[in-house]
Amino acid sequence: MQEFRMILIVGLSVFTTCALAQGAPMELHGASPAAAAIGKAAGPAKVPTQDAATSIQKANAWFNANATMVGDFVQVGADGKRSEGTLYIQKPGRMRFVYAKPATLEIIADGTSVAVRDRKLATQDLYFIGQTPLKFLLKDRIDIARDAKVLDVNSTSTATTILIEDKATFGGTSRIKLVFDPTTSALKQWTVVDPQGYETLVSLFNVDLKKKPDPDLFKINMEKFN
Repeated sequence: MQEFRMILIVGLSVFTTCALAQGAPMELHGASPAAAAIGKAAGPAKVPTQDAATSIQKANAWFNANATMVGDFVQVGADGKRSEGTLYIQKPGRMRFVYAKPATLEIIADGTSVAVRDRKLATQDLYFIGQTPLKFLLKDRIDIARDAKVLDVNSTSTATTILIEDKATFGGTSRIKLVFDPTTSALKQWTVVDPQGYETLVSLFNVDLKKKPDPDLFKINMEKFN
């Protein structure tokens, strides 16, 4: 289960859309949300503030324009173990990681809860979506600078990277690094460092933003394992 924790204890803020903070959203005055958030971040961004703000706006636009996603993923855990499979997303709040064998995990979000099932151990753990680091992937509308603390923005010819901090994840504060294509602003990869310091990297491939997943994929089975 430790391997999942590195995705989920991202509360898994990962993805659902950059991190829903507990309590009221941060109030920003006198500047755009992106610029103000960067100004409050620990350490300067590696690009001028306007460029950073533009990068965040483009990332927000990509997240908010796409309600569904089907794609392949490769995950590398803190122990270097590699897993792969297919990711299904239907906003708001629905997600499923289908791991290829020999992995025995299933991760399912039904709009309210996230279930982590281990077929080998015959266990199932439930979490609130807001406690997971993949909130940025699941929220209907995301504003990265408002919904999370932006620590750094770095733009190069090969990638745009946004580093955020989420204090609402299960177990404490997680950091999430989102990597986007600099031309299309499409999400390519994310890395989650959970409150215990374990790092999980997930890369996306063959992403289809038009295909609608089967709704049955997002149903959590509450029955006991046979």
